[in-house]
Amino acid sequence: MLKKSLLGKDYNNELNLDNGSKSPSKSSSSNSSSSLTPENAPPAEEDNALSLLQTLVHLLKCNVGTGLLGLPLAIKNAGLLVGPISLLAIGILTVHCMVILLNCAHHLSQRLQTTFVNYGEATMYSLETCPSPWLRSHSVWGRYTVSFLVIITQLGFCSVYFMFMADNLQQIVEEVHVTSNTCQPRKFLVLTPILDIRIYMLTILPFLIMLVFIRNLKVLSVFSTMANITTLGSMILIFEYIIQIPDPSNLPLMANWKTFLPFFGTAIFTFEGVGMVLPLKNQMKNPQHFPLVLYVGMSLVIFLYSCLGILGYMKFGSDTQASITLNLPTCWLYQSVKLMYSVGIFFTYALQFHVPAEIIIPFAVSQVPENWALFVDLSVRTALVCLTCVSAILIPHLDLVISLVGSVCSSALALIIPPLLEIITFYSEDISCATIAKDIMISILGFLGCIFGTYQAFYELTQPINHSMANSTGVYIS
Repeated sequence: MLKKSLLGKDYNNELNLDNGSKSPSKSSSSNSSSSLTPENAPPAEEDNALSLLQTLVHLLKCNVGTGLLGLPLAIKNAGLLVGPISLLAIGILTVHCMVILLNCAHHLSQRLQTTFVNYGEATMYSLETCPSPWLRSHSVWGRYTVSFLVIITQLGFCSVYFMFMADNLQQIVEEVHVTSNTCQPRKFLVLTPILDIRIYMLTILPFLIMLVFIRNLKVLSVFSTMANITTLGSMILIFEYIIQIPDPSNLPLMANWKTFLPFFGTAIFTFEGVGMVLPLKNQMKNPQHFPLVLYVGMSLVIFLYSCLGILGYMKFGSDTQASITLNLPTCWLYQSVKLMYSVGIFFTYALQFHVPAEIIIPFAVSQVPENWALFVDLSVRTALVCLTCVSAILIPHLDLVISLVGSVCSSALALIIPPLLEIITFYSEDISCATIAKDIMISILGFLGCIFGTYQAFYELTQPINHSMANSTGVYIS
């Protein structure tokens, strides 16, 4: 049985979901035991521990998803000068907040004399020592809030991935009769649907269910490597096309402030790896080297984001679509970009899914006898995959709904909570006024971005949208 469920119940042992065996776990106090989630999973055994390269591979794949393809439009919404500068600033702030989270978790683990402290626990333990009596008495809700935000955010990403894969598969099939060997700029194109998009989703569903049955992060690193290879191949083809840019002198350096509103939501959605920072560190063979992996990996990610966003906007200008794949020529070479990127997203699905699954599954398993543990584990995984599929089918304009979730949850997890967590954690240890001011400014910026992104998402949801353009990978109609 589990040592502690998501709701905080104590048990005798902890089920090691990463290697399928049971391992004893210690608690520093009556309040410090926690569910086995990716954030606080015990250190992997030597055979299952991640190397530096494997950790880097995971980190790259967690941050290179569907949001990357929407960056040219994000730059268009902000302007050729303001867009890249803002994207770089958000990237730097996001990485800084990841480092803050790592430092707080490390500091609290030392204070509590325990091996690991996850995101939710760090929030809870920090609140237990804050000056406010009310916050101290309700500190456990800090943990519940973080867990809820992580679950909603990661399942939201998975729903976007579902729609992305199904949409691209539909486009490849339905553009077969107009696809040629000659790559010419995409022009007027109206496709008659052959199969409903839901059929494509249901086709993908069983394969994703089988994929998420893999629970070991080291095994997933093999698929993550495959995803990196396919994503790299598609990125090379995209860059090969957009590198030939026309004269960009007529493009605005700064866009209208109203069109800048969607920029923040897209940018923060793109940096989608915050939920995997602590899990990856906890699974490393040498966790002390994780900051190096983080800086190297995120530097590569920010460089890739900036290049694709700038070159994509300079290439297509005012015709830039919600996904850069919509601007690519209708030929077999660039149709392969959709296929390769979809394969990469397929494998990335398992990594993003790993986070909410390992928060929810321990609680579910703790409610049944030990001999039912594996059955319940696999059943919950299947149900969660089906939930993301149903969400993609039922929710109209999925990209806007997930943008809303990203603006609220991702902003809170990536920019709002970590700075406040640093203030609370180190408040009693003579934290400098400059650090407090810096953290407050970052949190305010994240809050404003959350408000603006939420407003824009709600506004767009109320507007009539052509069905063919409702999703970021919908058919391009010029």
